[in-house]
Parts: sequence; structure tokens; C-alpha cells
Amino acid sequence: MSTIRDVAKLANVSIASVSRVINNDTTYKMTDETRARVWKAIHQLNYKVNPGGKSQASNTDNKTNVKIGCILSVTKKKFNDPYFMSILSGIEDRLSSKGYDISFIRTGAELEDKKTLFGTFNESISGLILMETLDEETYEFIRNQVPHIVGVDTEREEIDNVGYDHYNIATLAVKHLIERGHKKIGFIGGSGRKGNIKESQRYKGYYATMHAEGLAVNPDWIIDCMWDEDICSEKVNHLCETDNYPDAFFAASDLMAMAALNTLYNNKISVPDQVAIIGLSNIEVSKYSNPPLTTMEVPTFEIGTVAVDLLLDRINGNDLLPKKVILPTKLIVRSST
Repeated sequence: MSTIRDVAKLANVSIASVSRVINNDTTYKMTDETRARVWKAIHQLNYKVNPGGKSQASNTDNKTNVKIGCILSVTKKKFNDPYFMSILSGIEDRLSSKGYDISFIRTGAELEDKKTLFGTFNESISGLILMETLDEETYEFIRNQVPHIVGVDTEREEIDNVGYDHYNIATLAVKHLIERGHKKIGFIGGSGRKGNIKESQRYKGYYATMHAEGLAVNPDWIIDCMWDEDICSEKVNHLCETDNYPDAFFAASDLMAMAALNTLYNNKISVPDQVAIIGLSNIEVSKYSNPPLTTMEVPTFEIGTVAVDLLLDRINGNDLLPKKVILPTKLIVRSST
């Protein structure tokens, strides 16, 4: 295990300087470059403060010593996405029923700041529920600090994961539109961390279903809105203004679907008569959109509860191979298709 002396040596500073950076001590002047060098060394060495020489092992017999954190996947404000908030609600409800609390909630974006990252994990954490795949450097740092991690739809095969079948849910959504008689079908989604929307399993499910049915995929109707409602509205609006829009959209998020609905309404395009829309997730407000949104329901609350069960099982000693739990989804037909 790395020591503060190792960090000081790698950063080419004194032990006192490392201590000041860790404790955010501003008594003595220090350049931003020096601070950055210290944080980089801390990160590279996976150095972890162990206050008072206490053991880092969790004491599962005393629930007050079991610290469980959560990393949210959000794109803008911390608590603005009903999809992830429903999962978080399931997590909190299940933890409470078992006598635990969430010790901290962070976002992937917040942890890009090295000071926040180290400050979050500078004490013993028993377990973590991870809703964000994270970049490799950040993820590896956290893995070295936290003994038990459960992912929610992450791409990390070495940890337990719970979620739904992204590819299959997309095929079912597109088949519903085809069964409604639609042939010109667009896709709305986000490229995510990979930066390529075509790497998304939901896009792949959409594309494969269109191909299997002998239907053309028009690249003009593939909207990468980066999970931002404003960008979604702007791009759908452009299609409306140029009179180049499909007769149906599969939106890989209810929020994006409702942004598209609103944009079509503002352009006096009737849904579903001129353009049909199906969303994904069945967030609570989707049934109150105008018209009410047809969507693929994802059991978000249950995803949160299962994630907690998997994590507590690991904390209590289960060391079997990683599990991947896929929960069922279903079609909710309303008036937008």
C-alpha cells in the first residue's frame, strides 16, 4: 500500500505539502501546478488516507460502520432526471428497510475533479452502487479503494450488474411502430462516453430491426442529442423546418420523446397522425404528455432494490463470480402511436 512519503516522492514535494493538499490547507501559498502534481501522484499511486490507523475492513456486524455510496449518471443538474431518480429511490428504500443509509451521492462529472474524487474516497467505503461506466482512470482508482461495487447498466463485466436488455427493448419498440404501419422511422438517443451513437445497444437494436424488415435507415433521421432536451428539440425542429422528417420516432428516453413531442406540436405537426413517437422508461410524467406517450417500461425502482440486494450480499461475504441480472420490460401503449 502506498504511503504519503511515496506520494511526496512521486510529486517531488515535501510530505507536509502533500498533507496540506489533502487537507485543503491554504495557510501556506502553493501554486496550482504543484497541487495538480500532488493530486496526480495520489491518483497514480491509489493512495488512501486511513484516519487514526483504523482498519479499512468493514464491520458488517455494526451497521453504522457500513458506508455505502452511490454514483449517479446525469448530464446536467444533479437530480433532474426522473429515470435515475426512480432508481435512486429504489436504492434508498431498500437500504432503509435493511437498516442502512447512503453515505454520499456523487455524479460522474463531479468525480472528474481529482480533489472531489480523492475527498470522496479518502475514508473506508464498504460498498458502492455505480450508475455511470466512468473513464478507465477514475474507475480503476475507485476499484482500488472500494471492496464491493455493483453497477447499474455499466459495461464493467468484473462487477455485478443489474439492468435491462437495451438491444431487445429497442427491437420491441421498433416492431411496435412497424406493426402500426410505419416504415420511415427515425431514432433519437445519445452517444454517451464512447462518442458514437452507433455503438449504443439501443441504436443497434433499432438498426437491426429496420434491416430485418427491409426498411431503409435515413441518416438524417438519426438524432444524437447527447441526452439533452434542448439539443433534441433543436434537431427535431430543423427536420420540421426543412420538411424532412420521418413518420415515426423511437426515442431511447422518455424525456427526449417528450421534447420531440413538444417540438412537433410547436410546428403544428400532429401526433400520431403525421408522426408517431414511442419513448423508453415510462417515467411518471410520460402519461401526462400531450398526447400521452407510448413507451417501453423499465422497472427502475426494482433495479435500485436489486442493486442493493446484490451489494449487501457481497458485503456479507459472497465471493462468487460476478452476476448480471436482467429485469423484464414491457410495452405501454398510449396515444402517441
